[in-house]
Amino acid sequence: MGVGGDEMAKEQRPRILCLHGFRTSGEILKKQVLKWPDSVLHTVDLVFPDGPFPAQGKSDVEGIFDPPYFEWFQFDKEFTEYTNFDECLAYIEDLMIKQGPFDGLLGFSQGAILSAALPGLQAKGVALTKVPKVKFLVIIGGAKFKSPSVAEKAYASPIQCPSLHFLGETDFLKPYGLELLESCVDPFVVHHPKGHTIPRLDEKGLETTTRFLDRIRDVLAGDEKH
Repeated sequence: MGVGGDEMAKEQRPRILCLHGFRTSGEILKKQVLKWPDSVLHTVDLVFPDGPFPAQGKSDVEGIFDPPYFEWFQFDKEFTEYTNFDECLAYIEDLMIKQGPFDGLLGFSQGAILSAALPGLQAKGVALTKVPKVKFLVIIGGAKFKSPSVAEKAYASPIQCPSLHFLGETDFLKPYGLELLESCVDPFVVHHPKGHTIPRLDEKGLETTTRFLDRIRDVLAGDEKH
């Protein structure tokens, strides 16, 4: 389901595939992102799918957001071994074929880790080979994959596309989010005082997000000329 105005205007907006956090859902991510100002939301076309697998255990958002809950893939305690990872990549590519074309990705938590890895995996020819290049990223509470088998492909070269990073002051993933930031060539950063969550945009955050969206429009306009 897309969020945006009339069809004509929609065509000129960056179309963004939004990947939710572990054991949440597209609907939950949508509720959180829609707290952002209209000045941001009206300039993009957002699509919020559910992950491929029903949650295989308790969700951290139980009692806050209603089920059903989903996950993109499963992992061990150290976050170094992943189950159904190839199935997850195939599922995202299928979504992009059926509901695309998409210009960029937005991700929160597990969805952010996934989003940030996809441009590198795509460049290496191991994921998203049948869809257009990912042109930008919005990373909220993200990190890098730890498994060498994924990491050596995903981060083999710096992440070239523009990226917007939300770093929470008390987010347990913040150190890993900073590490991911170092792999990005064209990053924009929003610092917020909260933890592992999707923050509202304060004045400074809105200014950075607006600059990022201007950068995206330049990138997409440049692509159209080629």
